[in-house]
Amino acid sequence: MNKKKLLIVANVDWFFISHRLCIADQAKKEGWEVYVAAEDTGRSDEIIKKGIKFINCPFSRSGTNLIEEVKTIWSFYKIYKKVNPDVVHHITLKPVIYGSAISKIISIKGTLNAISGLGYNFTGDRKGLVQKMMISLMRFGFKQKNLAIIFQNKDDYNEIKDLNILSAENKTHFIKGSGVDLLRFCHTPLVRKGKVTILLPTRMLWDKGVAELRKATQVLQEKYNGKITFVLSGLADNDNKAGVPKEYLLDWEQEGYVKWIGYQKDMVKIYQDADVVVLPSYREGMPKSLIEACAIGRPIITTNAIGCRECVEEGKNGYKVPVKSTDELVRAIEKLILSEEKRIEMGNYSREKAEKEFSQEMVINKHINIYSNLNG
Repeated sequence: MNKKKLLIVANVDWFFISHRLCIADQAKKEGWEVYVAAEDTGRSDEIIKKGIKFINCPFSRSGTNLIEEVKTIWSFYKIYKKVNPDVVHHITLKPVIYGSAISKIISIKGTLNAISGLGYNFTGDRKGLVQKMMISLMRFGFKQKNLAIIFQNKDDYNEIKDLNILSAENKTHFIKGSGVDLLRFCHTPLVRKGKVTILLPTRMLWDKGVAELRKATQVLQEKYNGKITFVLSGLADNDNKAGVPKEYLLDWEQEGYVKWIGYQKDMVKIYQDADVVVLPSYREGMPKSLIEACAIGRPIITTNAIGCRECVEEGKNGYKVPVKSTDELVRAIEKLILSEEKRIEMGNYSREKAEKEFSQEMVINKHINIYSNLNG
């Protein structure tokens, strides 16, 4: 009997490993023949070791060169024809847009789209030709019978719905992010030390609020230098239009006060060493960094932006500030600098929230059920 085939399409190998490898691994254990198509940045071996077939599929994540985009669509088409999957799962916006159209054209049995935020071209006031083309392609690709969509928050769902992208035939699901391994990211009590450590765990993008945090560190420095330290953990994503230059981050560094440690493969120890986690992002799907911070048991400061606000209950496990508001960001950070009691209480509540809402096991089971239903 032939195995049922699952093709997962993502932008890059490291993102797939971070956000969906656990799901693919479980699908394989349950009898699926699993393929992953993504750009190989040097970590594909980690996927192959799990017994998953890997296809290198490089493409520009935010590029708008017409010739390059046509090449990308053609490479997708060839992969889909070759693998001939029973179910295809698209992760991140470009695979969702191009992949849905192709799966419709070649009549793939079941299609699953994961909408984890609407990306660079939907952030702020970017309403140009590129966005119009994306919307048109999505309307075409989504209009098919056996297509399901996973949303991480109600805001993305409402926006897609208001743009008339959703078809009456589409099945919609709400899953809060990719979940977190509650055993690996175990609840770890705060360690009392000389300084309060404030962690920014994210790719270094302007849309993550990097500039606002830098201004906040400058405001806080005079009053708290020697008492606090900021740690920036994440890569400088040069391939992203919103990428923060490496030079900016190195210029920001200051011995004993601000340190950029770059990409860290194992984030558990990084969260454990932190007292407070901050993410002043403009928009998210459901930020994995905040889910992981909750699991470790850390208070969170984030924005009242789409995706971010779902991770914080105001005054219970952290604070939400307006997007791009340095003054409010400073005030929220200062509250937690000054109160160890608040840091402990909010950290404990974060863990409780993670156990109730963000369990990886729950997320995996929901995905496997959706695959089965699409293949039914």
